[in-house]
Amino acid sequence: MASPHAHYRTNPGCRLPTGLAKAVQALVLLALVLLNANLARAAGGDFEAGLALLSEKSFDKKALAIEHLAESGHDQALTLLQTMSAGDLYYRKSDKRIVIRQDADKGYAITDVVTGQALGTVDRRDIKKVSINNQLRAQLTQAIAELQLGAGDPDIRKTALEAMLSELDTDSLPLLEKRRGIEQDAEVSAVLDVAIAVAQLESGERTDRLQALKALDGSLYPPVRNRLVAVLESDPDAGVRKAAAKALATIESRAKLFGNLETLFFGISLGSVLILAAIGLAITFGVMGVINMAHGELIMIGAYTTYVIQLLMPNAIEYSLLVAIPAAFVVSGLVGIAIERGVIRFLYGRPLETLLATFGLSLILQQAVRSIFSPLNRSVETPAWMSGTWEVNAIFSLTLNRLYIIGFCLIVFFLLHLILKRTRLGLEVRAVSQNRQMARAMGVRTQWVDALTFGLGSGIAGVAGVALSQLTNVGPNLGQAYIIDSFMVVVFGGVGNLWGTLVAGLSLGVANKVMEPWAGAVLAKILVLVFIILFIQKRPRGLFPQKGRAAEG
Repeated sequence: MASPHAHYRTNPGCRLPTGLAKAVQALVLLALVLLNANLARAAGGDFEAGLALLSEKSFDKKALAIEHLAESGHDQALTLLQTMSAGDLYYRKSDKRIVIRQDADKGYAITDVVTGQALGTVDRRDIKKVSINNQLRAQLTQAIAELQLGAGDPDIRKTALEAMLSELDTDSLPLLEKRRGIEQDAEVSAVLDVAIAVAQLESGERTDRLQALKALDGSLYPPVRNRLVAVLESDPDAGVRKAAAKALATIESRAKLFGNLETLFFGISLGSVLILAAIGLAITFGVMGVINMAHGELIMIGAYTTYVIQLLMPNAIEYSLLVAIPAAFVVSGLVGIAIERGVIRFLYGRPLETLLATFGLSLILQQAVRSIFSPLNRSVETPAWMSGTWEVNAIFSLTLNRLYIIGFCLIVFFLLHLILKRTRLGLEVRAVSQNRQMARAMGVRTQWVDALTFGLGSGIAGVAGVALSQLTNVGPNLGQAYIIDSFMVVVFGGVGNLWGTLVAGLSLGVANKVMEPWAGAVLAKILVLVFIILFIQKRPRGLFPQKGRAAEG
C-alpha cells in the first residue's frame, strides 16, 4: 500500500497542501515587509545621522554628514544640500535642530529645513550658521550633481549638466561616463557628451585634449567657449591651440548666425505689433481720409478691456484672452462708431479740423480712463500657455508670447483681407475708398459704410490692445506710444492698402531692431523717420499706392 504522502515525492510539479502554501506565503510577505522596513530605517538612519553631524564644528564630521545625506535617498536630501551649499543653513543652539532663517522685527523667524514647520522667532544669538570651507563646497557640488543626475525628470538632469559645465575636470569623468552608459534620453545624452569632452580638456594626455576639442567644435554653450579660450591662451601644445582656435572660429560663426536670427525675430515681433496697431488706421484713413489722433486711445481701450475681463474671471486666466479678443473688438468698435457718428461725420473734407477734434477726443478718453482706473499702470497676467520660451539651442530661444503675437497678427490680417475681398461690406468699402461720388451714385449708403468702416478699424485697434497687454503694462498713455508709428506704417505702405501695411510694418520693425545695437533705440527711430520722409519725397503714395479716381484727385 502506497504511503499517503508518496505522490508529493514523485510529482514535483504538484502544489503544496493549502495550509502549508498559505504559511509559506505569509512567511515570504513577512520577510519582504521586514526587509523594506530595514531598508527604510537604514535610509532614515543615514539621513538622521547626517542631520546630527551638520551641527558639529569639525569639517571632517560635516564631510561625513554630506556623505550620509547624499546616500540616504531621502526626498529632502537634495534641497538640504543645495541650501547648505548656498550658505543658508543654520542650527538652533539649544537642541541642534537644522533650520533656515528669515529676518523678523526682533531676531529671526526660523523654519525646520526638513518638515517646513515654523518654529517661531528667536534671538540672533540663538542660532548659528552651518559653516563650510572650499573642500566641503567641492564635495557639496559633487554630491548635488550626483543627486540631480539621478533624478527621474530628464529636464532636471539636463539643467544640472548645463550648470556643471563651467566646473568640470578630470575628477568628474567617472561620474559622467557612468551616467552616459545608462542615460536613455537623447537630449541629456548630447549634453553628457559635451560635459565629458569639457572634462577631458583638463587631461594631461594630448590625444584626449585633441579628441575633446573635436567633439566641442561648434558647441554653443557659453562655458564651452570660455574653456576653449583658456586652452587657446594657456595650453603648451601648439597643435592643441590650433585645434582650439578652429573650434572657437566655428562657435563664433554659429553664434553670429543665431544672433542675426534673434534680431530678425525681435524685428518681426515688433513689426507684428506695428501692423496690429496700424491696420485699423489704414482702413479708416484710407476710406474716409480721416486723420484719427484718437486711434491710440482705441488701442488703450482694448487693453483695459483685457484687464477688466481678467478681473471678472480670476479663476480662468487661461481662457481670459479668448474672451477678451471679441470683447475688446466690440467695445472699441462701439466707441469708434460713437466717435464717427458724434463728431467725425460733421467734419468730412476738413482734415485739419478732424485732426484737432480727434486729438481733443484722445485727451478726453485718457482722462476718462484715469478717472475710472486711476493713473497707475495695470498689469495684465499672461496665461501659462503663453509664458516661457522655446529653447532652440543654448544661445537662441524664442519667447512664446511674441511667437503667439506674430501668429495672431497674421490671423487678424488675413481675416480682415477676407472681409474686404469676399463680403458685401468689403466691396462697398473698396468702392467708397476708390470713388466716393460714383459709389453714392450707384446706391451705396456711404454714411452707413463710413460708420461700419470706422467701427471695424476701431475694433481691430481694440484687438491690438489685447496683444499689447501681453507685452507691456496697461496705462492711460499706452496708445500714445504707438500712434506716430501707426501713421508712419500707413503712409509708408500706401494709404488704404492692407498689403502695404503688412510689408511696411514688418520692414520698419526689422529696420528698427537692426539699427538699435549700434545706433540706440532713439536714434534708430529718428533714422527710420528720416528714411520715410525721403522715401515719401520720391513716392508720395507709398509702396502700394491706392487705385481709382479718388486716388488721382
